[in-house]
Amino acid sequence: MKVVGISGSIVGSKTRTAMNYLEKEISDNYPEVEWKLIDLADYSIQFSDGRNYLDYEGDTGYVVKTIMEADAIIIGTPIFQASIPATLKNIFDLLPVNAFQDKVVSLFITAGTSKHYLIAEQQLKPILSYMKAQIVQTYVFIEEKDFLRKEIVNDDVLFRITRLVEDTVLLTETYTKIRQEKEDKYDF
Repeated sequence: MKVVGISGSIVGSKTRTAMNYLEKEISDNYPEVEWKLIDLADYSIQFSDGRNYLDYEGDTGYVVKTIMEADAIIIGTPIFQASIPATLKNIFDLLPVNAFQDKVVSLFITAGTSKHYLIAEQQLKPILSYMKAQIVQTYVFIEEKDFLRKEIVNDDVLFRITRLVEDTVLLTETYTKIRQEKEDKYDF
């Protein structure tokens, strides 16, 4: 199983901090998972210009092809000005409409205030649904107060990250099994 984590911003440290906890959870408890982290701060991504994702080269080509090859995607994003960062939206624009078909996608949000908890519901989930994702319904919302010196200090947040990883892996295994059983019914 290939799982790709996307740290959806090129600025700040909280989303990457949470992604590091998530990465440790996967490596400690799911050694069979092939994990790859895409921190958008580490790449020079072109703006979408409508080309097929296979036509992009360099960092852009690498990022979109890695996402397309994944079985599951865990998106971590901060909330800026009551919206998702443009860098993350650009990734969605680079991909085809059905990019997340047969993929499980889960989310965690980092935000400065509790007032931003609906951004996942009102912005991210509709985009992911449109792109045919199998969305893990519960997501992890992490506030400013849950961090101290680039560490998560709220045990409940750590528990929810553990649960998010567990749900993502379990749903991916389940959907993969269902799809395989369906395909096995055909003789070709």
